[in-house]
Parts: sequence; C-alpha cells; structure tokens
Amino acid sequence: MSSPSYLLYDPSIGKQKPESIINRTTACPFCDRDNLIDILDEKSPFILLKNKFPTLPDTYQTVLIETDSCEEEFSSYNKEHLHNLIDFAFRNWLEMSKSQEYKSVLLFKNHGPLSGGSIHHAHMQIVGLKHVDYTKDITLEHFEGIRISETNSVQFTLSTKPKMGFYEFNVVLENLVDQNVLAEYTQMATHYILNHFPAKCGSYNLFFYQLDGKILVKVIPRFATSPLFVGYSIAQVAVNLEEIVERVKEIYCL
Repeated sequence: MSSPSYLLYDPSIGKQKPESIINRTTACPFCDRDNLIDILDEKSPFILLKNKFPTLPDTYQTVLIETDSCEEEFSSYNKEHLHNLIDFAFRNWLEMSKSQEYKSVLLFKNHGPLSGGSIHHAHMQIVGLKHVDYTKDITLEHFEGIRISETNSVQFTLSTKPKMGFYEFNVVLENLVDQNVLAEYTQMATHYILNHFPAKCGSYNLFFYQLDGKILVKVIPRFATSPLFVGYSIAQVAVNLEEIVERVKEIYCL
C-alpha cells in the first residue's frame, strides 16, 4: 500500500495558537524562556522543544528557537551564529530521520506574514511524519537552475524548473563537511529577498530536503500564491531569471 500524500489538520488546536507576526502586541512565548516546557535539546541560544500546539495528527512536531532576540532573523545573523544554528538544526533533523520512527522528517522555516507562520520570533520547525513521505513529490529536477555560485560540493542556483513557481533559490550540498557554505548561500538568498528583490517582499520560506544522498534547500520569496498553482499545480517560470542571477552575483561578490 502506498503512503498517503496528505496530512490531517486539527483546527480546534490551530485556533489556540498565538499570532505575533501581524499583531506585534501579542506576548512572545519564545522570549519568555524561563517558562518554556518540554525542552528536547539546548545549546545556547538555540532551543529545541515540543510544539505546544500540535495541529497535525500522526506527526511529532517540534520548534527550534533560533535566537534569544525577538528582533533578529536569519538574513542578519553573524557567521558564527549562522553556522552554529545550521549545525544544531541539522544534527537534530538528521537524528530524527535516522530514528526509523517516521516515514519522513521535515525541516522548514516560515518568515513574514505571507509565509504561513504565526510567531514573529525567529524559529524553524522539525516535524516527523508517521505516514507521509515528502520525497515522493520531490525530484532533483526541481533543483536545476542557473548557476549563481558553487564550491567543490555546494551549488547555489536560481531554479529553471521550480516546484511552485516564479523564483526559487536552490542550495545543493553533497558533503556535510561544507554545511557552512550551504548556510552562507542560504543566508544570501534570504537577505536578497528581504532587501534587494525587484518587488518589495517581506516573507519567505526555507525548505530543507534529504534526497539521493544530498541535502538540498529551497529559498522561496512569498507573495499571494498563483491561482494557476493553487487550482492546477502549474508552476510558472519568470522570464528575468538571468537578471536576478547577475544582480545576486554583483551584490554578494560571487
């Protein structure tokens, strides 16, 4: 029997979640560190804990708090913080994946009002899926693109065959020894989206994948989702990809 490709969602739990991205007067639960519970791992300033609002049945939901400051975010971390964050996230993600308790394990990040998140304070999520294999609908073709930069084992591209559409930055890592390079390319993409994108953009998602022995990242600026994708799963490719690539190279001296 094939595994399902959908998740259940419990709205009775979802409606209890605090919202601080739009309503900045909401008390931030991640700033109140003394009252955090169900902590699974900690390496200051990073904390991994069970999600207090597990909206997805048949999953194991955790939250990774990235910083002790409510005003910092991924695109602006110094290199030491950035490298340590990715190391902490990957260690916990890969350990959960190797546990054999889950069909697959997600690592992703929401930032901004159009990202699907609800908490302003910078965080990632690691979610073990008991019955769903996310890799069924992901292929290496989704990570093909115009080269921005590369090292021996890391490629940084702008997708020519995106999964959702328009602009998707890809980072492909073939050797964990070079995960710091992956972190820096990923940060460049988020910084470009928030500060230099042709259309004003305040939201993005990071999605991490394990596929064919590689670790891959998609960095996607978020706007209102295309109705062609919503209704027909048709991804669109922007005609100015080369211009974006050249601009990224210029700004970050690649």
